[in-house]
Amino acid sequence: MIRILAIETSCDETAAAVVEDGRRILSNVVASQVELHAQYGGVFPEIASRAHIEAIVPVTEQAMREAHMGYDDLDAVAVTCGPGLAGSLLVGGNAAKGIALGRDLPLVGVNHLEAHIYAHWLETEGKETPSPPAGGLEFPLLALLVSGGHTELILMRNHGAYEYLGGTIDDAAGEAFDKVGRLLDLPYPGGPSIQKAAKEGNPAAVSFPRAWLEDSYDFSFSGLKTAVLREVQKYSVPPQGRSLADLAASFQAAVVDVLSAKTAQAAEEFGATAVLLSGGVSANAALRKTTAERVRERVGVPVYYPPLSLCTDNAAMVGACAYRHFIAGERAGWDLDVLPGLRLV
Repeated sequence: MIRILAIETSCDETAAAVVEDGRRILSNVVASQVELHAQYGGVFPEIASRAHIEAIVPVTEQAMREAHMGYDDLDAVAVTCGPGLAGSLLVGGNAAKGIALGRDLPLVGVNHLEAHIYAHWLETEGKETPSPPAGGLEFPLLALLVSGGHTELILMRNHGAYEYLGGTIDDAAGEAFDKVGRLLDLPYPGGPSIQKAAKEGNPAAVSFPRAWLEDSYDFSFSGLKTAVLREVQKYSVPPQGRSLADLAASFQAAVVDVLSAKTAQAAEEFGATAVLLSGGVSANAALRKTTAERVRERVGVPVYYPPLSLCTDNAAMVGACAYRHFIAGERAGWDLDVLPGLRLV
């Protein structure tokens, strides 16, 4: 058994987890900063860094206690080294280095985007989400990675073997949700607030544009954001009631329409055995439902998405990803640096 202490501080969540053999979650602790940043309508980098400094030790100690582990029981320490906010990444990186050096443990650096994909290899309980087969996932797999900073379609041919198919040329889907949430005067973060408001709305009420970018697996949401702004400007006060719900539902439908259609097309073209929804926006119920329906109709393969707790930033996914690098013999040196602009491919 290989037990890894994983640390994640790429943005505004201070997280630590202990993961066994890349699958079994022994503990997964997350300290959220959402309320701290809500007053700014988005993440304030300097405040995030300071909050990580305050939380990193108690969060890590709690993860070890909940796993019923001592540091001598660990085989390695893993940490997210990018992409993300430089100051936030530094806190986690320095903490991981200190533990690894002090306990003479190997250090593994992890790409945050890759970690989101590896949330699908973690064992979870309950029926909240469709579970991959007992024998595991078979390649090639298509990953739709959607978060506040990234919207990418990635073909996964094997562990560590990725092909970039396309991504956003401007705003990421999660970023668009946050910006439109502010336009609609909804609480931060925008994604959950828009989804809640959209439940009472008509997704066909407003015909918002879809940027299809033909012959491409790229995405664009800046024009959609501008269209929402122009619609909001028609009101003398921020939209409320039915008008607010209709705007939220129509915006959400436009984003989901493009994401799900291009994902289904890519799954067919590249012969994917399954589609993996990953990242914070994969928690969106409309995206889950519509993507599953379109992929099933067009290709007949399953669409998997993690439980809500593993969609947003967490350290268990970092531990699952680190396991693959660890068994492949990969180790980070003490000169491991943060890479805020790190790419997966």
